[in-house]
Amino acid sequence: MSDYKLTYFNGLGLGEIIRLIFVEAEVSFEDVRIDYENEWATVKPTVTYGVLPTLETEGQTFFQSVAIARYLARKFGLAGKTELESFKADIVVDTFDDAFKPVSAFYRLKDDDERKEELRNTYLNETLPRFLGTLEKLLKSNKNGDEYFVGDSLTWADLQIVAFVPRLERLLKIKVPLENYPKLKDLYERISSQSKIADWISKRPDSWF
Repeated sequence: MSDYKLTYFNGLGLGEIIRLIFVEAEVSFEDVRIDYENEWATVKPTVTYGVLPTLETEGQTFFQSVAIARYLARKFGLAGKTELESFKADIVVDTFDDAFKPVSAFYRLKDDDERKEELRNTYLNETLPRFLGTLEKLLKSNKNGDEYFVGDSLTWADLQIVAFVPRLERLLKIKVPLENYPKLKDLYERISSQSKIADWISKRPDSWF
């Protein structure tokens, strides 16, 4: 029996970075996936804090996806080798998070399709390129972007790009223009093709988000 139980929806979303940390660290975990359309209304009242993802470990249940991911990254040696590297990794992670927040805002608009499309176009043409440019600069600030976001080894900051790109592409039905950001593109391809991560990607269930 695994020491960790992760519960999230059957999608990438907020849970995938946590799954990727487990995969990279080669730590087994119970991967519980809830069908949002058919199961969530029934399951929600039984969830300790009413939100997902949750992590159960050491007899306790925790929530807040970034806090969970940061805890596991530190525990498994994927948060940087020094306090400064850990700080830098947090900056990258927060930048990825900020890059996705506008999507959550306009995607939830239900009754104003015109406004939703306007915000979507603004995001794709202005907001997303700005954040990708920032991430490209952050990557290049460490050894000219030829290795990792932080230091000389992989951290959860690098895993973020493997969670972020497909999540965005699935939800918005687009192709993230990484060709305009060569260092990011190279990092994404390198991390995605590493054996452990590639095997996970090939086996994870299909989803729309």
